[in-house]
Amino acid sequence: MKDLDIKFPLDKFEKLIIDIGWESLDDWFNFWNNQKKILSIDQFWNNKVNDDWIWGLALPLLSHAYKLHNNLSDRKIIGISALPGTGKTTLGKWLEAISLNLNFKIAVISIDDFYLPSDEMKLAIKNNPWKVSRGFPGSHSVKLMHEKLLNWKINGKLEAPVYDKSLRNGLGDRSHWRFDNPDLLILEGWFLGIEPSSIEVMDQSINSAELSPNESSYRLKIQNNLNEYLDVWSLIDNIWHLKPLSFEYMNKWKTYQEKEMFLKKGNALQEEKLSNFLRMLSVSIPRKSFDFINSYALLLIDQERNLVEAGLNI
Repeated sequence: MKDLDIKFPLDKFEKLIIDIGWESLDDWFNFWNNQKKILSIDQFWNNKVNDDWIWGLALPLLSHAYKLHNNLSDRKIIGISALPGTGKTTLGKWLEAISLNLNFKIAVISIDDFYLPSDEMKLAIKNNPWKVSRGFPGSHSVKLMHEKLLNWKINGKLEAPVYDKSLRNGLGDRSHWRFDNPDLLILEGWFLGIEPSSIEVMDQSINSAELSPNESSYRLKIQNNLNEYLDVWSLIDNIWHLKPLSFEYMNKWKTYQEKEMFLKKGNALQEEKLSNFLRMLSVSIPRKSFDFINSYALLLIDQERNLVEAGLNI
């Protein structure tokens, strides 16, 4: 890997690669280097994606899925926990496409695909202090999500709703259902793996002093809502956590993401609606909670989304 533009430490990274199932980092690198034509790395990724993102995240995650599929008979779910705008969607599309070239099938779905239908959503978001139309724990059909994930683990048939955030003038709604038979499932979400916080963690929140009374009380409601997601988290076999060095990076990423959606679909969060959504993302869950995600792999990224560390979360 000497000729690659990689800045993260290789000692921690090699421990991750060995734990996934390779003899050494060189053994792993040679394996994937010989698969370049199959992977179509250069054709799929644009120039914005650096070597560290491909070799430090995409290929290790694909390696993990590859080994789980080849070595285990039961169906596995890998979780990707990452803040909005990190790049989960692009990564997911690549994993789905490339897995087929390796003779197994990955399906990537988001917890956002399980947002409540519009009528139920109106009740779920009522009186939230940020006046957002979705996004926080409590705005998903959690029982449906658990049911569909469990059914897939049992019979291999995936049935999942697909949510289009551009519908209803940017409020979003379910657009159709997806029916598939993947060998391995990846579930991604911005608060995936987050568990209800203790009072101590709530008090230690770096922005607790900045909260309005309405935000403080509503955060307690969200903590209660998080209990409903624990059964879903229990179905996930391993979580990969993409964590920014600073929580504030998300504002830039999410703003860019919404601009891209507007150019593509003509609807997106803008101005006050975007500002409110960013506020919700920043304060609805104590930031300290993200330090306690029970992840298998931890990957740290800087403001430009460069990978600065990749390894096992130990």
